[in-house]
Amino acid sequence: MRSIAFALSASLTWGFADFFGPLKGRTLGALRVLFYVQIGGLAGIALIVAVRGKGPADVAALLAIPAAISGTLGLYAFYRGMAIGAMSIVAPIAGISAALPVVVGIVSGDRPSLSQWLGIAAALGGVFLASREPGRGGKVAAGVGLALLAAIGFGGYFPQMHAAGIADFWWATLIFRMTSASVILAVVAIRRPALSIEPIQVPLLALIGLGDMFGSLLFAAASTSGLVSITSVLASLFPIVTLVLARLVLKERVARSQELGIVLTLAGVAFISAG
Repeated sequence: MRSIAFALSASLTWGFADFFGPLKGRTLGALRVLFYVQIGGLAGIALIVAVRGKGPADVAALLAIPAAISGTLGLYAFYRGMAIGAMSIVAPIAGISAALPVVVGIVSGDRPSLSQWLGIAAALGGVFLASREPGRGGKVAAGVGLALLAAIGFGGYFPQMHAAGIADFWWATLIFRMTSASVILAVVAIRRPALSIEPIQVPLLALIGLGDMFGSLLFAAASTSGLVSITSVLASLFPIVTLVLARLVLKERVARSQELGIVLTLAGVAFISAG
């Protein structure tokens, strides 16, 4: 149950971060926002690890490096997709990322129970339904291509971060954040965007970065006692949080089919938890 609680908590914190981050990206620019978000998250986990005063427990924590490369590229695509498309459409599509770690988990020996199988199917099916845009005959909307790229990037993140988390979830999160920040800094160095923002924006973006960082930390912690196929699906429910926030804050329309998708996803969580 601890792994389930951690994975769901990761989904919740990611959901908030992945709503407010792209929302800021619409006005400040995705790359500029990601720069401050990454710095804020890195400072937070670096301070935590320094206070703990313990070195890495296992070299396998370095698997956070490829996880960070894949996840950061996915995050950039996610921010760009959110800038040109409706959050209530782009976010759920990105949640399909859970399909890859489910396959990896089964191939590597995970054996979910029958109720967990039903839960996985319901959660993934719910995300699919939530991704269908209302009023267009089921056609997908603007930003879907970037959302699919985000799903691929996030999908590559989960199995590797799961393995790194088992080794040492504290250091895995720090290594992940160091690598992620380095990727963004490299892109900034190449593209040279304007980075200046109003001082009042800095703590807000840093807070978003902390939310994103704690999501990674909680997922890595869930990995120590949970199957990759289960923890990844539960942590991938962050689009539902983002979709609800988009409905409440931005008044984005949610169709009946999308509402059904949300209900189906939550039912999937219940089945997975019961298993």
